[in-house]
Amino acid sequence: MDSDDAALIERCRAGDLAAFEPLVQKYRQRVYRLAYNVLRDADEAWDVSQDAFIRAFQALPSFRGDSAFYTWLFRIAMNVARDRARQHAARGRAFGTERVDEKDWDRALVDHGTTPDASAAQIEERERIVKALATLSEPHRAIIMLSDLEGLSYREIAEVLSIPMGTVMSRLHNARKRLRDSLGPLLVVLLVLLLALVAASAEAQQVVRFGTRIVLASDTPPTDTPSRAPEPPDERLEAFLPKLRQLFRYNHYTSLERYRGEVKVGATQRWPVPGDRRLEITPQGVRKDTVTFNVRLIRGSVAEVATSIQAQSGNPAVIGGPRHGAGTLIIILWTNPTP
Repeated sequence: MDSDDAALIERCRAGDLAAFEPLVQKYRQRVYRLAYNVLRDADEAWDVSQDAFIRAFQALPSFRGDSAFYTWLFRIAMNVARDRARQHAARGRAFGTERVDEKDWDRALVDHGTTPDASAAQIEERERIVKALATLSEPHRAIIMLSDLEGLSYREIAEVLSIPMGTVMSRLHNARKRLRDSLGPLLVVLLVLLLALVAASAEAQQVVRFGTRIVLASDTPPTDTPSRAPEPPDERLEAFLPKLRQLFRYNHYTSLERYRGEVKVGATQRWPVPGDRRLEITPQGVRKDTVTFNVRLIRGSVAEVATSIQAQSGNPAVIGGPRHGAGTLIIILWTNPTP
């Protein structure tokens, strides 16, 4: 097993919950690809990938380390995806018969600058590929996906699918033969296009993870904040206090609310804020390590804050808000644009 993975798993077992986050970051896209190639639905694949990580975390005490962590994780993801697909089968959607959404194939296959004749040829190729994939059973499609898209070895595929290695070799041979008989030279094109389709889908489903802190800045310690159980020390906020004092020049900074969000680009996360307010944060785009957010702080029907701001990994965004009690609300955004 990868030594880095092993160290993180041991930290999780010892009670360090934050140690699971690097594992999620490392394998998130690969788990999403597995789910997407089973379900052919971006939203369902996203939901399944989240469920797979939750189940993996809950099952960590039972992970013996006999295999690589990622093969164990992939096995969980495949089981969750197959369970979800069986649920869909009850509504008339069975493995191997569902067509890939036309718009997804268009994104992967069609160059809108091509001539009508070339586009017609691409459409014909697309129909051949879809029909060829539809001839494969779910087990054979899974073999093609794990071998030719994820690059797993025979032994790893056997561990993920819980089948003998000889069965893996036999199924892979039969699956490739069926596709070769159906597609001929298009078989290589198929694998390239599947990779392009997965990449395009993952980009469209890009997720932004971020943390938000609502701080009350005042000259004297607040006396009207509700009593609550003491929070654990927040080293990130403590390290940022000198910057806050430089920007706002208040004497005291009291944390009122602390939230974490994880949403797709374009989706809005909403949280309550003291003073009967509502905070709305929408990631609008990601460029390298910089995320652009739209931030709104609403009280009743009035937007007290409405702005677009950028935050970078290691460089949070700070927004001065309205008056609250004897001080001023401050909104701090930390971001991790590539979970």
